[in-house]
Amino acid sequence: MEQAMTPEEIKEQKPYLDWSLSEDEYNYISEKLLGRLPNYTETGLFAAMWSEHCSYKKSKPVLRLFPNKSDRVIQGPGEGAGVVDIDDGQAVVFKAESHNHPTTVEPYQGAATGVGGILRDIFSMGARPVASLDSLHFGELDNATTRMKVDGTVRGIGDYGNCMGIPTIAGETTFDPCYQGNVLCNAMSVGLMDQKDIQQGKAAGVGNAVMYVGAKTGRDGIHGATFASADFSDENATQRSAVQVGNPFMEKLLLEACLELITKHPDWLVGIQDMGAAGIVSSSAEMASEGKSGMDLDLDLVPQRETGMSAYEIMLSESQERMLLCVNKGHEEDVKKIFDFYDLDAVTIGRITTGHQYVLHHDGQVVCDIPVASLTDDVLEEASEERKPTRITAAEQQPAWQPQIDDPAATLKQLLAQSTIADKSSFYQQYDSQVRTSTVVGPGSDAGVLRVRGTHKGLAMTTDGNGRFVYLNPEVGGQMALVEAAANIISAGAQPLAITDCLNYGDPNDPEIFWELHQSVKGMAAACRTFDTPVISGNVSLYNENNGQAIHPTPMVGMVGLIKNIDRVVPSFVQHAGDRVYLVGQTRDDYAGSELQKMLTGEISGVVQFFDLDRVHDYMTRLLHTMENGHVASCHDLSEGGLGVALAETLFKTDRGLSLNLRHLTGAQLFSETPGRFVVTVRPDHAAAFEQDLGDAAQLVGEVTNTHWLEAHLADSELNLNVDELQQIWEEAIPCLMKSKD
Repeated sequence: MEQAMTPEEIKEQKPYLDWSLSEDEYNYISEKLLGRLPNYTETGLFAAMWSEHCSYKKSKPVLRLFPNKSDRVIQGPGEGAGVVDIDDGQAVVFKAESHNHPTTVEPYQGAATGVGGILRDIFSMGARPVASLDSLHFGELDNATTRMKVDGTVRGIGDYGNCMGIPTIAGETTFDPCYQGNVLCNAMSVGLMDQKDIQQGKAAGVGNAVMYVGAKTGRDGIHGATFASADFSDENATQRSAVQVGNPFMEKLLLEACLELITKHPDWLVGIQDMGAAGIVSSSAEMASEGKSGMDLDLDLVPQRETGMSAYEIMLSESQERMLLCVNKGHEEDVKKIFDFYDLDAVTIGRITTGHQYVLHHDGQVVCDIPVASLTDDVLEEASEERKPTRITAAEQQPAWQPQIDDPAATLKQLLAQSTIADKSSFYQQYDSQVRTSTVVGPGSDAGVLRVRGTHKGLAMTTDGNGRFVYLNPEVGGQMALVEAAANIISAGAQPLAITDCLNYGDPNDPEIFWELHQSVKGMAAACRTFDTPVISGNVSLYNENNGQAIHPTPMVGMVGLIKNIDRVVPSFVQHAGDRVYLVGQTRDDYAGSELQKMLTGEISGVVQFFDLDRVHDYMTRLLHTMENGHVASCHDLSEGGLGVALAETLFKTDRGLSLNLRHLTGAQLFSETPGRFVVTVRPDHAAAFEQDLGDAAQLVGEVTNTHWLEAHLADSELNLNVDELQQIWEEAIPCLMKSKD
């Protein structure tokens, strides 16, 4: 059997290289940390815990650029999820995780278990999950393989969330050839809790019990963490052993059992943590490290659904719906009774010990005896070479691309049929967005909104990321990702609080890709400081490549905002005939990386221009202030497709129209994607107050009509479009592509 390899055979045959542990790391572990050769099980544990997915050994120096504190942050990075004060002794808890390689290999289970894993991070903190979001990036829909992956991913997200009874209320879905061989599936979960119930992933107190609760352990997901920490290729495109299998009904039981223990019997519990990436080893070692404790586990006691599992398999399995608890000695049976009620395993598999050793027993033998810190704290950070990509240097020497738009009406119709812009309701209608009846604004708007029951407060939430801008200018693209998220939150009338992120990039050993990571995080961090939205949780997903072809660098920003008065939620579509229409923010000739450029040329090129981050923040803050005073009837931020697409979207599914004077803009500028802009409608009796609040940041451009036509006078052309026709194009594009037989 493979696991019977001796330490000497491991040293000679180097199986750890296939697990993403380098020879230098292996030598450091054996010579410096242990003073001996690690056995097979120990080598596997080191490979998983020292993987980029678990240790962030390459990305840590970059992640330190992020701010992670504010007056509202209760818990920042380092625990299962971040926690933010929302007043009245309550807190919002949220985090995002990537499940990219598993979703690429097996879309349904990869996406489903991505949702399940992030939900466990939320309730491990003591919070009840109240909403799910996603950020999905696929290849083009004219490809049959992409359509299969889209279908499986959407069904996986929908089935798991629907079975759990947790609404999916917001997200994004984009399409680009760079994601053809490596899908991005980022899942975000948001929870609510009383601050007094906050938990930590900690194991402490000599003699206290280490309890395994939830589903049984199988052979699925073994080395999933290292699978996510290596380049992807056709060779591992069917590596299903690294993909977990989910059971949402069992997770629902696990959620209720854990929350009952946390809220009703907090004195029994020392700590709790999800068994996520790297399974039992990550949860147990990290909890012991957090508690500055030693730990002794008997793996023969671990509930198993398959026979003959080795210690290596038991420890590295990423079977779903499992949690690890540290329970005060004497309360083991009390805890077991709670989980028995939910028909879940609850077994004491070990104890907290003096010292700091991590000891595992299996089949009557000690199969691991190493310092806890060697797995969690002694990981070698890897210095990375950086180099500015030649494509960017070359682009900086070239004149900016300028589109020639002779017929803006025809261009708008074409853009509305682009899969990234077109209506996504055929996807999100598979998600239950209304379960639990707290949803105020569901999918399809700028941000999802939930009411906080028993209060007048609400929470707005969004996920945003556009890899094309980051590819062309990482620093500005990073800033734009944050600004887009903040714009979506503010459009709903909410104050941005904090962010979580998924940093999706290619192979960091490529100096150009590491430069992209570094520069984009630099840009994101600057925007986070400007908007006072610290990073409280998240993950890094590197090695997103297929056969050596990297995805566009795609940092996803998940943001949550607080609405002080739920009655003041601002819709994203126009409301009343006669309302004034304002364009907030400056429109420049920003076409590099735009949907217009991609549609007209089939590629993206050029340099994304820097913008005045402080000025954008200033007028967005003033816009929120006037919203909170009830002066805004509707607000929609401008993103893909620019002003033209945003104007059409504000009219869809209404019986209204717009009459606009846009003579300061050309037909091309109608589709510019300058960041930080909004279309805002205001009742006439609030117009003076609105104009006073916004000053020169807002320009009056027309009014809402009863005609259901989009009419606009441009500097070089006219628009006179039937909204019903535009909506039909927008709604039918994706269903038509998904039914294609090509």
